[in-house]
Amino acid sequence: MTQNPPRFVQPEPIPEHAALPHRKVIRGWLTPIAERRTALSIGLLAFDWLVFVALVVGTVALQAWWAKLLCGVAAGFVIGRLFIIGHDACHQSYTPHRGLNKILGRIAMMPSLTPYSLWEVGHNVVHHGYTNLKGVDFVWAPLTKDEFEALSPGRRFMERIYRSGWGPALYYLVEMWWNRMYFPRKSYMGTKRAEFTWDGVFVTAVAAAWIAALIGAAYATEQSAWALVGYGFVLPFLFWNAMIGFVVYVHHTHTAVQWHDDKALWAKAAPFVSTTVHMTFPFKIGALMHHIMEHTAHHVDMSVPLYKLKNAQKLLEDTLPGRIIIQRFSWRWYFETARKCKLYDFTRRCWTDFHGRPTSDCKPAIV
Repeated sequence: MTQNPPRFVQPEPIPEHAALPHRKVIRGWLTPIAERRTALSIGLLAFDWLVFVALVVGTVALQAWWAKLLCGVAAGFVIGRLFIIGHDACHQSYTPHRGLNKILGRIAMMPSLTPYSLWEVGHNVVHHGYTNLKGVDFVWAPLTKDEFEALSPGRRFMERIYRSGWGPALYYLVEMWWNRMYFPRKSYMGTKRAEFTWDGVFVTAVAAAWIAALIGAAYATEQSAWALVGYGFVLPFLFWNAMIGFVVYVHHTHTAVQWHDDKALWAKAAPFVSTTVHMTFPFKIGALMHHIMEHTAHHVDMSVPLYKLKNAQKLLEDTLPGRIIIQRFSWRWYFETARKCKLYDFTRRCWTDFHGRPTSDCKPAIV
């Protein structure tokens, strides 16, 4: 006889001044709504792949340059959607089946040229395990004034570009994909595995086949091979890098978000809640990005699938009022944040400009 699942009971709101429950307790709130569904997951992946292929075909079939350009940009956005599915699969939160998740994850990450195994280590283990802990989590980790001044002039120039608000594409392409995922040196990963190499070979083969198909299509349709590779491969890939660089930046960079360089103090700060931002957008743009912007829920419990994140985020915000950073996106806010969040002072616990002047509230640690 099959037992009915336990009835979900909404937890009572916890006042802002009260102690935060243990992470296991908070995760327990989300468990009843975190059901993973195989058919839905496969359907979402198939739909996004069909749209992606149609858009790349559009860069070939359509005649007007602006139509090719729009298809290339839209293809880059859909690469982002596919990557978010792969990200879920890599967390084992997409379907209930571990082996299937690995297969679907690699399929979803193909257009972004993301080596699955390297993403799994860098993201699941390092970023989620030690979010905003300096010296461990490397994703958009801010420098101190002394660290910045010790850099070479060229490297300081790059940091200024990265933190300008215009640099997410370059940051992700260089610092994340090239340095840490595409055949990375041992100095970046700390170890080498055969799986890392084979995943690098796999995405290289994907890129080669993609480019070859576009060149073949160019000759078949008597178009410029350079133009078609630009519209159908380079533009989507660059847009994807800009999209993921931007998304990761706004997830963990905010004047209310703190970084830590002391593991004990970091652990006391409930980093699974305090280091993430729920970014809201008009016109259901967040839904178009598979709800990855409901990011607090994702960090509280990585097992919540993307198609359940909206409900999980709402539950957390209803139950933990005042605890979660919620920011409505605007370009004004974004560039103001980029202006303020250049470096970090770990003694005063505040963001600073490149001269070390505080640009956010200082909150010295209470030991």
